[in-house]
Parts: sequence; structure tokens; C-alpha cells
Amino acid sequence: MGHSQAEKAATHQRIVDVAARRFRELGLDGIGVADVMKEAGMTVGGFYKHFESRDELVTEALGAAFTSLDAWEARAENLAQAVRDYLSEAHRDAPGKGCALGALLGDVGRSNEATRDVFTERVKHNLAFSEGLLDIKDPAERRARAMLQMSACLGAIGLARAVSDPVLSKEILDGVAGQLIPLLPGPPD
Repeated sequence: MGHSQAEKAATHQRIVDVAARRFRELGLDGIGVADVMKEAGMTVGGFYKHFESRDELVTEALGAAFTSLDAWEARAENLAQAVRDYLSEAHRDAPGKGCALGALLGDVGRSNEATRDVFTERVKHNLAFSEGLLDIKDPAERRARAMLQMSACLGAIGLARAVSDPVLSKEILDGVAGQLIPLLPGPPD
């Protein structure tokens, strides 16, 4: 007896959700198809009923992982708090639930073109969103400020995760937030 389309769609989404979380935690090369499928409660043989290749799974999982950024945008009325949340120890310590841009920045640069295209579209989306919040008349300056904000946040979260010294890690997060927040529009809290 075959599975219904709804069951197949639910299974597909479960695989994508597991992959999205685990890729953010372990990197694109840190977990294989067999482990993703096992964690999703499936066999490796079932993988090809849902995806033509691992690259297809990576691309789809990356797109799904970007939903965490939608929550950041929803808090945009208080950018200072959103930056504090992003540059926090809680976000640093939970990459599987956090920003896919920050978690996979280094991996995507070495990935295939389809994955890089998905990543690029999200970067463009985030830059446009940030530009729209900035009250800077000159378009080039507004774009540059949005790039600075994005680069500072991504760089700080990546560096804070990479260092082994917890004091230095927190100093990176707090220091970048302290420098970045005064540059944001609106009230500091």
C-alpha cells in the first residue's frame, strides 16, 4: 500500500527540517545523508524518493533554515535588541536553531552554485531589508551601512564560535554589539 501525498510531503519536510538543523550545527560536510535519514526515522534507500542528490537536499535545507531570519525581521522595530539577541551567548551556543547565514558562511563559499544562489538571494533580501530601515538619504551610504551591519554580525558570531576562550568569545560578542548598536536607527533599547 502506497503512502498518500500528504504523508510523503510530511516525510519530505521532516527530512529537510533535520538537515537544516544538523547542517547549521555540524556544517554542510559534517553530516551525511545516512545520518540525516536515520535521525528523520527513515532508511537511506528512501532518500532518493525525495531528492535527486545530496546537493538538492543541501539547497532545500538551506532555504528552510533561513526561516530563523524571519523572526529577526519581525523584531525590527527594536534593532538594538535584535542585534543583542543575535550577538548573544544563547545564539552562539545554539547554531542549529539560529541564523543559517552565520552558521554556514564558510561552508557555502565552497559549495555548489545552486546552494550559493540560495545563500546569495537571502543575503540580498537581508541587505534590502536593512537598507529599508536606515534613515540615510544617500543610497550608496545606506547600502554600505547595511553591509557593515550584516558583516559585523556575521563576523562576530562566527569568530565567537570559533575561539576556544569563553572570555574572549563573550568579549567579541559584547564588543561588536557595543560598537554596532549606536549606528542603528531608533532608540538604543
